[in-house]
Amino acid sequence: MSQEINNETSQLNGTPASDPAQTKKREDYLEWPEYFMAVAFLSAQRSKDPSSQVGACIVNQENKIVGIGYNGMPNGCDDDLLPWARSADDRLDTKYPYVCHAELNAIMNKNSADVKGCSMYVALFPCNECAKLIIQAGSSSPNETSSSSILILLTLGCSTEQAEYTHLGKERVGALMSTHPLNLP
Repeated sequence: MSQEINNETSQLNGTPASDPAQTKKREDYLEWPEYFMAVAFLSAQRSKDPSSQVGACIVNQENKIVGIGYNGMPNGCDDDLLPWARSADDRLDTKYPYVCHAELNAIMNKNSADVKGCSMYVALFPCNECAKLIIQAGSSSPNETSSSSILILLTLGCSTEQAEYTHLGKERVGALMSTHPLNLP
C-alpha cells in the first residue's frame, strides 16, 4: 500500500520513483540571503509608487522573517488623494512629505518585541533617515548601538564602497558605518 502511495506521489512530481536523482537533495536551491533578498524584492511589488518600488525584510538569527515592509502612504491615508509626483513647484504636491519608506514599515510591522540582533534585507540603499531608524531599532540604549545594531544587507550584496548613490554620500555613509558597525558584507 505504501509503495502505491510512493509511486503516485513521484508521478505527481513528474519523476519516476526509481530515479536516482530522488535520493539526493537538490543542489540549486536558494541560499538564505538570496531568499530573503527575493522576499524584499517581492514586497517591493506591493508599492503603488510609480517611480520607486522598495521592499525590506527583517530576519532574526534563526532565519525567521520577523518584519516585512514596502514604501507607501501611511495606514488610513487614501493613496488616490495624496500625490505621487517626484517634483512640483510646491513640495506638498510631491510624495516626499507623505510616503513611509520600506525600512520604517518593516520595523513598524515587526511581529516580535524588538529587532535586536536581526538582519535587514533592503532592495535599495537606505536613506540617512532610515539608516538612523535602523540603528535605533537595533539597540535598547544609545550606548549599545555599536554592538547591537541590526545588519543591513544591500541590493546584490554591494558594500558601502560600491554604492553609487546615497542621501548621505559615500564618505558620510562610510563614517556612519564605521561609527555604528552594521556588519556589512
